Amino acid sequence: MIAVDGLTVEFGGTTLFKDISFVINEKDRIALMGKNGAGKSTLLKIIAGVRTASGGRVSSPKDTVISYLPQHLMTDNTRTVFEEAAQAFASIFEMQRQIDDLNNQLSTRTDYDSAEYYALIEQVSTISEKFYTIEEINYDAEVEKILLGLGFLRTDFTRPTSEFSGGWRMRIELAKILLQKPDLILLDEPTNHLDIESVQWLEDFLINSAKAVIVISHDRAFVDNITNRTIEVTMGRIYDYKVNYSSYLQLRKERREQQQKAFNEQQKMIAETQDFIDRFRGTFSKTLQVQSRIKMIEKLPLLEVDEEDTSALRLKFPPSPRSGNYPVIVKDLSKSYDNNVVFKNASLTIERGERVAFVGKNGEGKSTLVKCIMGEIDFEGECTLGHNALVGYFAQNQASMLDEELTVFQTIDNVAKGDIRSKIRDILGAFMFGGEHSTKKVKVLSGGERTRLSMIKLLLEPVNFLILDEPTNHLDMRTKDILKAALMDYDGTLILVSHDRDFLGGLVNKVYEFGNKQVKEHLDDIYSFLEKKKMENLKELERKK
Repeated sequence: MIAVDGLTVEFGGTTLFKDISFVINEKDRIALMGKNGAGKSTLLKIIAGVRTASGGRVSSPKDTVISYLPQHLMTDNTRTVFEEAAQAFASIFEMQRQIDDLNNQLSTRTDYDSAEYYALIEQVSTISEKFYTIEEINYDAEVEKILLGLGFLRTDFTRPTSEFSGGWRMRIELAKILLQKPDLILLDEPTNHLDIESVQWLEDFLINSAKAVIVISHDRAFVDNITNRTIEVTMGRIYDYKVNYSSYLQLRKERREQQQKAFNEQQKMIAETQDFIDRFRGTFSKTLQVQSRIKMIEKLPLLEVDEEDTSALRLKFPPSPRSGNYPVIVKDLSKSYDNNVVFKNASLTIERGERVAFVGKNGEGKSTLVKCIMGEIDFEGECTLGHNALVGYFAQNQASMLDEELTVFQTIDNVAKGDIRSKIRDILGAFMFGGEHSTKKVKVLSGGERTRLSMIKLLLEPVNFLILDEPTNHLDMRTKDILKAALMDYDGTLILVSHDRDFLGGLVNKVYEFGNKQVKEHLDDIYSFLEKKKMENLKELERKK
């Protein structure tokens, strides 16, 4: 049991949260929710011990292991993937080295009656006692199992970590955490760089093998599947619900309705009391009653209604100019980098108005095929854009293409046309650029902020063929809902590269699966496709057994 007791965090004259307390029990799988800036990541860092609170404390039993995966991290560049993952057992290996070193000293010394010799015996006994209580582990097999589960190939094990992207390095860190078998795992946006299969593997691991977990995530399906408790951070305090995310949303709605009702009743009572005071303030016979009511109002604790992100804003893409019947036709297309074949002989025909998902493990060619369609890289085979195909393209590196000298507002003002111009500030607010944030220059924005700004630009341009490559990685749940609603109403053709099942659900009706250097077509929605894949994987396991 880990206790969070009276935590307070203040900085720059602002109180982020005050006097919050809760207990984390074994098998608690907690979703930490709240709007951006509410203090979720700060709370996670305090529990992890990488940041200190202004007041209060986090206490846990001796030898409790808490592992923390931050959003942004760096792995060591000097080790291979396998060596870096094996660092999870570094403390055990160090104990073994110490025991060997001490035993070596004992075998070579002859001062058997000296205080130093007895001290060495005491030291080796203490370390050995601790070492032999650790259950016997086949370390290499454990490292291999976890790395394979997270999507690495055996051929990756001996490659240096410096050859891998940030997303793959994050998986190495995640592997180290899972190998430590911690009492509490803290995860800050763990699914941002994972493909669908790896997310499902992580879900299974956390549900079946982990002890306590606290996760911050904007992946609704992931949060719903793994959590059994939700803690909301809002307006400097917390609300603790013993339910998963979807149930929490309903309970939160009911709580806010009750707060609003109590607030309205109190405001009505205050207005009536003030009216009495104003009416009889100069009346001698009512002096005591007036003074009594004034004191009552002064001492009255004012009720508050928790802030709520209203998702009332609906964005609509501009009407699409009509394209030809087939916005893109790909025939026998192959792509290699040196000796590495990404895919070969891929063929697909996408009809006007179709909505398709590109899915598969990272590195199997989803973004590569998109770049072929966009004419950004060379390839073998045919790839033809149809008549009057006006492409709106959101790439993972879209953020780097913005004009850094413009402000956020100017960036959007330059592309907005017609009635939508009157809603620019509402749109910016929905994508977390409200108030003074709209006056920031692009050059001072973080990567995530630039990604969101690029997404708004795309929403306002009249196109009939949208290609979105991982559009939801830096969007919170509310903003994803706004984008999804806009895409549901979009009347053009859509290709979505995404690992977010909840986002793809109901949005696409065809899936192209990338894997084993092939591209396969599935006439399914995302959940039917995943169910079929699960059955195939289970049959494969049975065959292997």
